[in-house]
Amino acid sequence: MNGNRFGRLFQVTTYGESHGPAMGVTVSGCPAGLELSEDEIQAELDRRKPGQSRITTSRDEPDAVSIRSGLQDGYTTGTPIGMTIENKDARSGKYEPFVTAPRPSHGDFTYSAKFGTRNWGGGGRSSARETVNWVAAGAIAKKLLDRQGIEVRAHVQQVDDIRAPEVSWEALDEHAEANEVRCAHPETAERMRERIETYQREGDSIGGSVYFEARGVPRGLGAPRFDAVEARLGRALLAVPATTAFEFGLGRDARSVPGSDRNDAFGFDDDGDVVPAENDHGGMEGGITTGEPIYGEVTLHAPTSIPKEQTTADWETREEKSVQVIGRHDPVLPPRGVPVVEAMVALTLVDFMLLGGRINPDRLDDRPGEYETDYHPESPREE
Repeated sequence: MNGNRFGRLFQVTTYGESHGPAMGVTVSGCPAGLELSEDEIQAELDRRKPGQSRITTSRDEPDAVSIRSGLQDGYTTGTPIGMTIENKDARSGKYEPFVTAPRPSHGDFTYSAKFGTRNWGGGGRSSARETVNWVAAGAIAKKLLDRQGIEVRAHVQQVDDIRAPEVSWEALDEHAEANEVRCAHPETAERMRERIETYQREGDSIGGSVYFEARGVPRGLGAPRFDAVEARLGRALLAVPATTAFEFGLGRDARSVPGSDRNDAFGFDDDGDVVPAENDHGGMEGGITTGEPIYGEVTLHAPTSIPKEQTTADWETREEKSVQVIGRHDPVLPPRGVPVVEAMVALTLVDFMLLGGRINPDRLDDRPGEYETDYHPESPREE
């Protein structure tokens, strides 16, 4: 089975199944000299872990990370960083009815068709539990970026038809982690929570979206066509389980905006540098970063594991039958998807930074804020 590796210079290779002994990830390409601890990685994993609120799965996983290699005296050595996260609360018995009958809209049918077998406990390798590895690797990427003056933030933009208004960077910082929905607009977050609980009571689920933003990204990362930054971001974010759409800049609204409005005029900043006057392009033009904030949105469909009755077909008995997916599942994905989206954005950007020779080794053990970034505007759509 291929598809278990992500990145070119900053490479992430993962293993593990939802109900197996452990999940694991190896990170290759991290420069030597970065101060790093399990606690820093754990802080990111705690944002993703199950059982953290009433609107997430009740599976009780501590998601405790153990760093097995790549560190010496608290600093990276430049060798592969190996991490494991043990599975502590797997209950495969609830999935026995689906050994020969695929759960609707899961990977059961396609995995069996491709491989002739599958790990049916919790979906095995196709489970979104795999993203615990991505968040662990993303924690390292985020710290590397932070040392270069680059920050990544995300929050829940929409649940069902409830959409948050545009929020400031300061609001993302202050409010996104202050409620269980992870929406940086508190009033909208409460409406979202009530809507999620309605679906939960009905034994159903609902979809939504995650907005992301990256600041401090220097000009000149990426290349035209297949190495365009937006192309690599699209690959990363469409890999997130349940993703049905990736947008950047104006996104799908661009189809109704005339070129005279979408085209960015150019002017000069306070230092006399040429800069775009607006940022409807989402920080990228011609596949290359402009120095403006990179921003976009990821749409996640409703979780497919729901207790409502659905119909499947058993390939052993040759009969159709009604089934219920009984277990501990999320009624909505964006709240726990926020750290996953941040991780994949960070992993993509750190790879571009390394490819462009933009990682300054002298900054690896500096405290954030002790140096100037290339460009750090106040708003993603400054006019």
